[in-house]
Amino acid sequence: MMNGSTGRRGGGRGRVRAVSAAIGLLAGALTATTVGASPAAALTPPVAITADDLSTWQTNGIVWSMAAGDGVVYAGGTFSRLRPPTAAPGTNEQPAVNFAAFDAATGAPTDCSLSFTISSGTATVRALALSPDGETLYAGGQFGAVNGVGVSNIAAIDTETCTVSNTFKIGVSATVRGLAVTDDTVYLAGDFTQVGGQTRSHFAAVTTGASLLPFTADADEVARAVEVTPDGQNVLLGGDFFRINGTNTHALAVVDATTGQLTKSYPGFIHNNSTVQDITTDAGGFYTANEGTGGGVFDGRIALNLGNFEQRWRDTCLGATQAVLVHSGVLYSGSHAHDCSSMGAFPDQPRKHLLAQSVDDPKLLPWFPDTNDGIGEPVGPRVMAQTNSGGRHYLWVGGEFTTVNTKAQQGLTRFADGPDTGAPWVPNVSLSTLTPGRIDVNWQTSFDTDDGWLTYRIYKDGSNTPIHTTTGYSVFWDRPQLTWTDTDVAPGETHSYRITASDGTNTSAKSPAQSATVASTTEAYPGRVRSDGASLYWRWDEGTSTFAHDSSDNLNNGFMRNGPAYRQTPAAVSGPSTAIGFNGTDEYAYSNRLHTQPARFTIETWIRTTTTRGGKIVGFGNRTQQNSSRHDKHIYMRNDGRLVFGVQSGGARTVATSGAYNDGQWHHVVATQGPLGQGMSLYVDGQLRASNILVSGNDSQPGYWRVGGDNLSGWPNRPSSNFFEGQIDETAIYPSALSGSTISAHYALRNG
Repeated sequence: MMNGSTGRRGGGRGRVRAVSAAIGLLAGALTATTVGASPAAALTPPVAITADDLSTWQTNGIVWSMAAGDGVVYAGGTFSRLRPPTAAPGTNEQPAVNFAAFDAATGAPTDCSLSFTISSGTATVRALALSPDGETLYAGGQFGAVNGVGVSNIAAIDTETCTVSNTFKIGVSATVRGLAVTDDTVYLAGDFTQVGGQTRSHFAAVTTGASLLPFTADADEVARAVEVTPDGQNVLLGGDFFRINGTNTHALAVVDATTGQLTKSYPGFIHNNSTVQDITTDAGGFYTANEGTGGGVFDGRIALNLGNFEQRWRDTCLGATQAVLVHSGVLYSGSHAHDCSSMGAFPDQPRKHLLAQSVDDPKLLPWFPDTNDGIGEPVGPRVMAQTNSGGRHYLWVGGEFTTVNTKAQQGLTRFADGPDTGAPWVPNVSLSTLTPGRIDVNWQTSFDTDDGWLTYRIYKDGSNTPIHTTTGYSVFWDRPQLTWTDTDVAPGETHSYRITASDGTNTSAKSPAQSATVASTTEAYPGRVRSDGASLYWRWDEGTSTFAHDSSDNLNNGFMRNGPAYRQTPAAVSGPSTAIGFNGTDEYAYSNRLHTQPARFTIETWIRTTTTRGGKIVGFGNRTQQNSSRHDKHIYMRNDGRLVFGVQSGGARTVATSGAYNDGQWHHVVATQGPLGQGMSLYVDGQLRASNILVSGNDSQPGYWRVGGDNLSGWPNRPSSNFFEGQIDETAIYPSALSGSTISAHYALRNG
């Protein structure tokens, strides 16, 4: 567990006598500025740790516990060997039986070698904590001996000699999962029901001389976390329990440090199917890591005040949190968060395992190193620790993972407060010439794993001097479109542009050069789409990037997924434009922006296909990187080539064409929903083909516009594929139901 006054795991106050080292080895606002304006700074405050992982030794199993101080990191868990950085499993290994000590600055093991074993079953070290003076390391778990010296699930280690204490011995009946240490007391949390031969249900306290104390905080279920408040007056308890000393308080409680009697209970505060896995403190608050099982549970983090033990904030991300740690006003956490949409962050998607938040605000900060789930349960990170060494501050992470930042790395990794070495992604650029006499330079903001504000520099016609500099904020799920207009051009001229992104220390490569010829007249079709009020307009003119730029005035850009076929010709309408091709298997695009429910709307697009497997063409869903669980306001094609427009309004309501449109020709497809009496309408090639004037409602939840594919489960005449195989062009969304005459006028402009 984490130290009360510093936010460090397992003690860390005072000096720790370092064990000598034997091996020394080695992310949507736009603020416009002028050329030469102040650039973004590396590490967007208050983040003070880079996301660049450092070279670190590895384990061959799971790291469950860590403690750190004065440049040494102790790790315990369920493993048997260590290996150097980059070494493959089974190569260059050395023994380390469930315990190892490391030089915080080099990531290499020290000469402190201890073996935690048990006569039957699997030994494991589940808790580590340093005494305030750093002279003693306490270890808890499931083990019967340390280096052959008999113990009973808890042991004390002299950090100077790396030897187990023969005087600190007390019997604990089952696994110890949490430890907290003061000058004279060791608090225990775990599975046990007896300590020193006396009844203690899941929590207990002993002296540093191993004598059982009268402290009694009996829990009815497993205890997982224990932490002493900075003033030493109270103890914070976390776990699976529903009662402490017979009083209702689920998963969290505050008790008197001497007696164990309740200071603060939390009935109904945490979901019954959620537990507290970890607790840490700083000078003003304490923070919980929470894990839930089942639907509607609580998986996030809670910040509470130490003055009154009341909640300061909580986040509602889904994906169980296992570890929390505070450094410089930032709460770092290890979890497998997969859905933070309820707090305005990323929607349900593949897991993210390391996050950061201000201790004063649950909003996610731009710090996104990542691991995988790994082995075991698997959930990725399990524990965190921090310490200073050689003028640097180090954050260590342990767990089940086998990769870090996509590279092979098992069980352990570490980060520091500098230097920041990771450059932002190269910007994706698209040019637009819809307005005569100018070129609009559009780009998708980049991503940097530890910087939100990035500086962009635009280079024109091969020059090495930027013609424009600006800043923009982005994170991995929100990379808004930025636009700059070059008016220093003339009709008929061709110009090229490249853009870099910088975090103030590291700068990306220049984007590939994009060229455009300045128009002298307005193109008829896109001019009409824009004048009729499109709020999203993707023309699909990009090449080999993830960026679908928005040609409306709303900067409503999209992401392309899995590499659809760019710049397909001929396009649906005349002019210097192209279409995009989707494979009908996994290629699609989605809007960067989360949209509120449109009560009235129009979907307009062009399609060309010969598919006999159908698929979704355009729709509205709640997910971006996987198929949606809520999905409506869509146009899809059946296997027989007929088109369907559907919304959710007291069930799936659809209208469908009588004819097929999988004939290999371009077709103009428009779906509208208006008020009662206008209802649902589906137009193809300028003509009304199907309608239902009685359906005026649709699903009320927010979502993302998706093109090329999404879930079609539960919809009538569901096609063989969720994804559309064919070409799509000129996709537009409007915040109103266009009239039939307007739609016919659009179709008539296809030839310019």
